[in-house]
Amino acid sequence: MELSTVGRMAAALGYETADPRQLGALNLAYLGDTVYDLYIRSYLVNTHQISVNSLHRLSARMVCAQGQTQAFYALEPLLTQEELAVYRRGRNAHSGTVPKNASVGDYRVATGLETLLGHLWCLGQEERIDELMGRALKANLEIWEGEEIYGL
Repeated sequence: MELSTVGRMAAALGYETADPRQLGALNLAYLGDTVYDLYIRSYLVNTHQISVNSLHRLSARMVCAQGQTQAFYALEPLLTQEELAVYRRGRNAHSGTVPKNASVGDYRVATGLETLLGHLWCLGQEERIDELMGRALKANLEIWEGEEIYGL
């Protein structure tokens, strides 16, 4: 059986992967934030020949709480009951802080999405992440369709 990326990382670094049900929601969101960011940045680097500064500004628009909230609403109909339960666990977790440029509602939805992605990552469900991130990216691109992205 082929190991997932997280399984190969654990083997290479000499640790056991944790059961995501035993991890805190915000710990999962911490991982999920990186997973989301990696997919968005990978897409942008491979599809846009623009400066690193422009790449950063464009990715920031897509990775922010508002962008993740829009992505979640596009994904919601695709989620299983178990995935929705994981999302709600993250959405209802309270970190004690809210970024200055996000509403509390958007921040909580984004945290829920990140928790779900962290959970799937820990389980090694890369194909499911691919499916969800493909739809999330499509949702973000539809929102900004027609905008001049190079004139950020």
